[in-house]
Amino acid sequence: MDQYKQEVVTANRILANEGVLDAFGHVSMRHPTLPDRFLLSVSKAPELVTLEDVIEYDSNSEPVTPASSGLYAERYIHGEIYRARPDVQAICHHHSPSILPFCISHIPLVPVYQHGAMIGPHVPRWDSRDEFGDTNLLVVNIEQGASLARALDQASIVLMQHHGATVVGKNIQELVFRAVTSCKNAEFLYRALALGPAPGLTPGEIEKAGKVPDFAMARAWKLWEGRI
Repeated sequence: MDQYKQEVVTANRILANEGVLDAFGHVSMRHPTLPDRFLLSVSKAPELVTLEDVIEYDSNSEPVTPASSGLYAERYIHGEIYRARPDVQAICHHHSPSILPFCISHIPLVPVYQHGAMIGPHVPRWDSRDEFGDTNLLVVNIEQGASLARALDQASIVLMQHHGATVVGKNIQELVFRAVTSCKNAEFLYRALALGPAPGLTPGEIEKAGKVPDFAMARAWKLWEGRI
């Protein structure tokens, strides 16, 4: 089990180092043998997460054994997406500065470069006000987490209005690759829009470029891992 927990630690460290996560945000992995559970750190800045901080959570996003530290208030993001999406094996929630302009505005986030195709042809948007009115913008219970999971549907990333984004992957390396490249895509799109119209990739380009081979994602993981 330690090897899986270490992957969660490494993903936290990489995403912090690559500017996706700061003092906030979190990364999880579905339990390798118990699919109704997941691995997630106790509440801690991602850059500081250690092996001992990563614990098991049940299907209701509660610790399987009592935790010695506080928990992420938004752990329900993870539990409810895992419940709704059996294909998802890893999740990241973040508030990257490159993504936030697209969460605040209603400008669509579209793929504009090769690896940006991994965000898919459509990036849905979730606004907590639609179902829950005025909140503190956090996803703090099962109902809110389930609402977010419905908005994500079968997509790979969902924007959270005035809040941030949640990204999913078929494994933790794909998750990290998609989280990093989606932020780069957002930065490129933001800069291009300052120059004028910024058309995205065609549907065919998105389909073909979005199929990044595992060896390419592993190459990027190795580079990013070497920086932490």
